Amino acid sequence: MGRRKLDMDKMVLDLILASDLAAKHKIAKKIFTIAYKNGIYPSSIHDFYMARGRKEFSGFTVPAINLRALTFDLAKAIFRVAKNNNTGSFIFEIAKSEMGYTDQPPIEYTGVILAAAIKEEYKGPVFIQGDHFQANAKKYKENPQKEIDSLKELITEAIESGFYNIDIDSSTLVDLSRKTTMQQQEDNFKVAAELTAFIRKLQPRGVNVSVGGEIGEVGHANSNPEELHAYMKGYRKSLRKNYQGLSKISVQTGTSHGGVVLPDGSIAQVKLDFETLRTLSEIARNEYGMAGAVQHGASTLPAEAFHKFPEVETAEVHLATEFQNMLYESKHFPKELKDKMYAWINANLQSEKKSDQTEEQFIYSARKKALGPFKKDIMGLAADVRTAIAKEVEAKFDFLFKQLKNVNNRELIDKFITLKRVVIHHKEEVEEKERDTEGAD
Repeated sequence: MGRRKLDMDKMVLDLILASDLAAKHKIAKKIFTIAYKNGIYPSSIHDFYMARGRKEFSGFTVPAINLRALTFDLAKAIFRVAKNNNTGSFIFEIAKSEMGYTDQPPIEYTGVILAAAIKEEYKGPVFIQGDHFQANAKKYKENPQKEIDSLKELITEAIESGFYNIDIDSSTLVDLSRKTTMQQQEDNFKVAAELTAFIRKLQPRGVNVSVGGEIGEVGHANSNPEELHAYMKGYRKSLRKNYQGLSKISVQTGTSHGGVVLPDGSIAQVKLDFETLRTLSEIARNEYGMAGAVQHGASTLPAEAFHKFPEVETAEVHLATEFQNMLYESKHFPKELKDKMYAWINANLQSEKKSDQTEEQFIYSARKKALGPFKKDIMGLAADVRTAIAKEVEAKFDFLFKQLKNVNNRELIDKFITLKRVVIHHKEEVEEKERDTEGAD
């Protein structure tokens, strides 16, 4: 086992540093094979969530965690926390936008997560999710089909990479200028239904991809029951009857991605509407058979707020920015590297600075975009430095799992999730083989 661990470290580094997708796919495919041999399976959480919708269990909230940097080290920390807390219900996710600015294409993300599971000798289903597969409202208005096709390309790449959980975010298309709530939600539910049908046609045999919808864009007005009913009725009417629908629904309750940054760079306290979460989760379960409501943009909430999520039966909560903040603010993160990253931000992202932003607000809002350009530098940190940072974040993961009461439920995951091995055929690999064949001729 020791030799395999050593090889896995090198394989992960090769995967991260590979310069083209075809090379990444080759390495990731080897990791997939090793993962399956060790009882580790990329999986969909759909059946687990539908069981919750049938009220076969309750009382905890599933964390969905976005890893923007040090993905291998932090994923290992999450698997350790899961094993220590006897839980199987946790999700690794990455948003469409994050894939770009962190330079983590789907196949790399999946490969690194599975490698972390192998290293920590974790077994069972591993849930990897495409977060905020979001429609761009401006592009959709200019050319609806082109924007939908671009999302279908992303979905195809994600599913081919083992993402069997996908959150469709067409809430950006809600048009509040229209008279009725149904009319306001129309583009939202129609696009969500079309993309769900596309996912159902594309998903591997024996796998029901978990699909999430969204009715309120994060950072805007709070969602309400009328919007949820309008969206779900329109969505169900638009979706072909023989297709499985949504397993959960994302709502807006007062948060914003990354938190609200004050002029001094600190984060404002957020008043989150837990009663809205409770009400919408009840409607989602009682009337539409889903697991419940999903809370986005929560990682920067005060620590004392997290126990409320399971109390109001929130199905899932998304956590991202706080872990990025902990990386930048860690006493173990080299000052020279941080200074270098901040200098790059000031040199390259000034056009994104708003006129009313202080320097601290600008750096805070923009520093996520330095993670991709400096990915090799961060991965090149000494092993003891990466381990020390991961240990700090691991303590936070453990705290959150306990606050969300996401403990001692591994048996439920094993009961409702069927492990399914999928043969991975990546487009880049096929294209490369075709080129090699042509060259041989």
